[in-house]
Amino acid sequence: MRAWQVNDLGEPRDVMSLEVIDDPSPKPDEVVLKVESCGLKFPDRLQIQGGYQVKPPLPFTPGGEMAGTVAAVGSDVSDIAVGDRILSMGMGGLAEFARAKATECFAIPDAMSFDQAACLLTNYGTTVFALENRAKLAAGETMLVTAAAGGVGSAAIQVGKALGARVMGLAGGPEKVETVLSLGADEAFDYKEIDIVETVRAATDNKGVDVCYEAVGGDTFDQVRRCMAWDGRLLVIGFTSGRIPDAPANHILLKNYAILGVHWGAWLGRNPNGLREGWERIVELFDTGHIDPLIHSVRPLSEAVTALEDIGGRKTVGKVVIAVGADES
Repeated sequence: MRAWQVNDLGEPRDVMSLEVIDDPSPKPDEVVLKVESCGLKFPDRLQIQGGYQVKPPLPFTPGGEMAGTVAAVGSDVSDIAVGDRILSMGMGGLAEFARAKATECFAIPDAMSFDQAACLLTNYGTTVFALENRAKLAAGETMLVTAAAGGVGSAAIQVGKALGARVMGLAGGPEKVETVLSLGADEAFDYKEIDIVETVRAATDNKGVDVCYEAVGGDTFDQVRRCMAWDGRLLVIGFTSGRIPDAPANHILLKNYAILGVHWGAWLGRNPNGLREGWERIVELFDTGHIDPLIHSVRPLSEAVTALEDIGGRKTVGKVVIAVGADES
């Protein structure tokens, strides 16, 4: 089979190669998936660079979010059959076939495409956990989303609206602002053209926002923490800017807001049923029409490196899908 291999850590173009390797065989508790779609995200690029907390041994095939049909099942697997449409969050999605633990595989509804399925679990699982479990976002509250045209940002807009919040988004450039509005945000602002603090305060009658979904870090974090309302909740999702910010404790005390870490992956490690429960909630939101993943582009397997570079260069909105099962002739 064809598979992208990471042979060293570094920039994708320098360390990845498309190779022909042996087809995988399932262990007793695994299935083998014929991969149709693999959704790429910023952490995939970080993992290839060696900057992500999960560091698989070299060489490895990246791509942790994949959808396809079951090609083989292990001897201990009884609830999944060959031919089932399955989503898995594991490792190895940038290949024609991939192994996955049966406990980390979930049925894809008939109304959901492989491309949609490959874009949902990580971004929307993180967001449901952040907004429902951590922030306990309530109907009528105001939420600010940074990097609102990105994968988790676009998910936050849709889930926030589903929960009844007034949602404002920050994005870079007029096209991304339009994208944020098309996702259902009540207001969207080009952070390159405004003073974030003044704009958000003006939009909230100087009250600030009840919840901020913050995935950028750096200077953006420094500004949005000044936008928090009394009893607000500032969610730390990630640091795509590259700088991990500090928060002065006196400001947190005087404004009476909370800073909440959102490490969905670590939470799943402590809650074995959390992944399945998260997928069930995502399917519920999908079936009721509240969420639909924002897909920037669908590309063949041969263009995976370019796609990862575009993600790193902030040239994309939403997620990029690699159509592994597409005919490239």
